[in-house]
Amino acid sequence: MKKDLLTFADWSKAELLSLLKLAQQTKQNPADYRKALDGKAVAALFEKPSLRTRVSFDIGINKLGGHMVYLDSQAGKLAGREDARDMGANLACWADAIVARVYSHNTLVQMAETAKVPVINALCDLYHPCQALADFLTVQEVLGDVSQCRLAYIGDGNNVSNSLLLMGAILGADIRVITPKGHEVKGQILDQAHSLAQQSGAKIVASTDLDAARGCQFLYTDTWLSMGDTTPLAEIKDKFQPFQLNRQLMDKCGADYAMHCQPAHRELEITSELIDGECSLLLQQAENRMHAQNAILISLLTAH
Repeated sequence: MKKDLLTFADWSKAELLSLLKLAQQTKQNPADYRKALDGKAVAALFEKPSLRTRVSFDIGINKLGGHMVYLDSQAGKLAGREDARDMGANLACWADAIVARVYSHNTLVQMAETAKVPVINALCDLYHPCQALADFLTVQEVLGDVSQCRLAYIGDGNNVSNSLLLMGAILGADIRVITPKGHEVKGQILDQAHSLAQQSGAKIVASTDLDAARGCQFLYTDTWLSMGDTTPLAEIKDKFQPFQLNRQLMDKCGADYAMHCQPAHRELEITSELIDGECSLLLQQAENRMHAQNAILISLLTAH
C-alpha cells in the first residue's frame, strides 16, 4: 500500500527516527545507495520558484540512480488547465512518485486521493516537512540525540514553524515558537502539537515573549514575509525588528547555533554576522535537504 508524505503529523516516532538514520547513512555512504532508485522516475511539479528544493531533489534523485522530470506549473502554463485530481492520476501513470511544491495544501490532498504512487509535499502553505527533516538531521549531527534538542523558532508563524512543531513533538524535543502578536501559529497546529507531545514527552511552547527562548541551544528564523505574501515590508518591519536573529539575542538566550531555512534576507530577519559566523548551521541545513529527501524517497519507493 502506498504511503504519502503530506505532513509528518501522521508518522510515528519510530518511523521518523528510521528516516533520520537512513538520511545519515546515505550522507556518509553514498556509494551504497547509488542504485537505490534504479529505473525509478519522479515527477516534480512546482507552482512556486525554488533554489534548494529543486536542485536538492534533482541532484539527489540522480545520485540514487533515478530520474526526475521537472514541471514548472507557471512557465509551462499548467496552472489551472486541469483539476489537481486528474493531474495526480495522470502523472501516476508514468511516474513512481510525485513531488509537489504548491500554494495550497488542498492541492496535495487532491493529488494524493487519485495518484496511485506516493505524493511528497515539497512545500505548501501549511507545512514544509522535507525542510523539518533536514533540520532535525542537522540537530542530530550536532547533538547526537534529537530528543535533547531545545530549539526556539523566532518570527512569523508559518509552514516551517508548523512542521518544526509537529516533528519536534513526535520526537520528544523541546520546541518553542515565538512570534510577534498577530502572527501566531494556527491554533489547530498548536493543539495537534500538544496532543503529540503528550505521547512523546516533548515540550511545546508558543509565546510572543522573546524571553521564552532563554536556554535554547538553537535559534531558528525564517523570512518575515512568506513567498506569495504581498504585504509591503514597510508595514511589518517595525513589528518584526525586535525579533531579528542577531548576536545580542543569541547571547541573551545562551544559544550556540543559528538556523534558517533560506532564502535569507541579510540584516532583516537575521544578520550577516550570524549567517557567516561559526554559529551558523545554514549551509549544513541546506546540504541536508538532499540527504533527508533521499531518505524519504528510498523509504517510500523501495520494497520493505
